[in-house]
Amino acid sequence: MRIPLFRTVLAVSGVLVAGLVLGGCGTETAGSEAGGGGETKGPCAGGAGADDGASGGTNGAGAGRDGVRVVGTVERAGAGVSASPSGRASQRAGVSVTADSLPGVGGGAGPCAVQYEVTNPGAEPFTYTITFSLMDEQGRAMSNVEETVASVGAGKTVRRTLQHGGYPADGVLDAGRVRILDVERVPADEAPVPAGPCPASGLRLTADQGDAAMGLRVVGLHLENCGSRTYSLEGYPVLQLLDAEHQPVDGVEILRGTDGIPMAGGGEGPPRPVTLRPGESAVSGLAWRNTTEFGEAVTVPYVRVRAEAGSDPVMVAPHLDLGTTGELGVRPWQKDETEAGRGTGESGSGRPGDQGPYGMPSSS
Repeated sequence: MRIPLFRTVLAVSGVLVAGLVLGGCGTETAGSEAGGGGETKGPCAGGAGADDGASGGTNGAGAGRDGVRVVGTVERAGAGVSASPSGRASQRAGVSVTADSLPGVGGGAGPCAVQYEVTNPGAEPFTYTITFSLMDEQGRAMSNVEETVASVGAGKTVRRTLQHGGYPADGVLDAGRVRILDVERVPADEAPVPAGPCPASGLRLTADQGDAAMGLRVVGLHLENCGSRTYSLEGYPVLQLLDAEHQPVDGVEILRGTDGIPMAGGGEGPPRPVTLRPGESAVSGLAWRNTTEFGEAVTVPYVRVRAEAGSDPVMVAPHLDLGTTGELGVRPWQKDETEAGRGTGESGSGRPGDQGPYGMPSSS
């Protein structure tokens, strides 16, 4: 399940900031634009190097993948400092100190944090979703942490620190034991909004984590009416398949319904009118097989989805491994009658990850 970032802004006095700088602790401001090599200094120096013996993936300080790079280990911003009641950063000239979370929140929060940077080489803002793997001293994966960095400006670089909810119990994790497993990036104005304020359209469209068994793949599409008006639709989601550079993928037939996908179940029948009151949801689903026979296998990292023709697009990343089948089935929208489908209004119900594509419990 994807966990939204938990970020809390701290305010500290200019005297304290000056003390940190003079102390040579090497503190970096989380979320600031990056400009150097990100050397680790002070009490948080001495982490493992980029190659610590772990196999696979992109590991350690200095390692990069698709515009994301692990910088090193830095002193956690605001370590040992209480947050201001307002929760706002200092607005004094030349001072902007923030932190990813309150000191002591969660288990084992230590004084040091692993910092990473995201560079957007594109010509428009992009939102990045990065999956990190945290490893132990033997290079074995302990857990995965997923973080989203929203709206990185064109040509900009920003820095963040890993939220310490994913750190070991003792709070100790050096940069050499962090692997970048996956990087997804979508145009900022098409990024899914799984929680928080309702999009201007009044609709919250997300894709779930999906399910797989015996060569069959399914991914659910979820549409929540988070606005204040009743919304009606009938038919199928409008899909555009995209490659890693967000260019159209040709040669794949999009089937209306899943009867043509072996073992997908089918039987959903023709589309029916769906009316969503505020807080209610509809569900659709993608189904395909990853059978590979003769020819070149096709993988589709991204799909641009519209609830119906003319709706605002949302780009999701289901990573369709279509093999050589050349077919993708899509189910019609239907009312989601599960508890999750009743939504939570403005705060959102989060990105679904524990249910299947038609509001049914996942088998995994």
